[in-house]
Amino acid sequence: MRSTEAFLATSVLGLTLGVGCASHPAAPFDTLKNSGATMLRLQNYEPPAQQQPGAAAVPGLPNLIPPQIQQWAQQAAPALQQLLPPGLLPPGLLPTTPLPPQQTAQQEFRFHERRVLGTAQIADADLREKLAELLGDEDNFQLEHQPCNYAELGLGWATQANVPPYEILISFSCNNIQAAQGFSWPHATGIGMKPKLVEGLTKIVQQLFPTTTMTPGGVGYAPQNPLALL
Repeated sequence: MRSTEAFLATSVLGLTLGVGCASHPAAPFDTLKNSGATMLRLQNYEPPAQQQPGAAAVPGLPNLIPPQIQQWAQQAAPALQQLLPPGLLPPGLLPTTPLPPQQTAQQEFRFHERRVLGTAQIADADLREKLAELLGDEDNFQLEHQPCNYAELGLGWATQANVPPYEILISFSCNNIQAAQGFSWPHATGIGMKPKLVEGLTKIVQQLFPTTTMTPGGVGYAPQNPLALL
């Protein structure tokens, strides 16, 4: 009888500990819920400068878009297709219309050398918690991913004032997420995104970047490290 009770107690304790560990996001994503966080819409690819006068153009694909972006653009959910920079793909290639770039009267803002097209402050604590759960769970990541980094989104969050923020780059076209500043990648499972993670991030994108509400690029995010946003 005692052995049975001991076994049950051990099982319950093990289950409790297991659930507790599984539900706690890995650092530094565990700080996301209680931090000021901003999502940045980025230009994932900037075509090279215009061809020299007299040079032959490529019919139907003037900017030689990377194949990873072409493939992803045609397969991605409509909410993610809207993240493509306007004018990047030939007209008629996609059924959705990309979000327009935001006009800024001042300088052009960049996030880790990528042009910022818009920003969205994540004011909802529940949404920040959902992001932490998605990004902080190693089971949402895999080793397989495209060997490129055409990031469509950036994410930055600061735990306190006067401390450099944590920052990551999210590339749907290359199916990976990379640490950009403030920490080393915590997941041994890899940086490739599993379908569950892509689905979860897609829902968050739909909430943060509706077509009618976008903050001009660079507004609402002022990292302590000036090298991150130039």
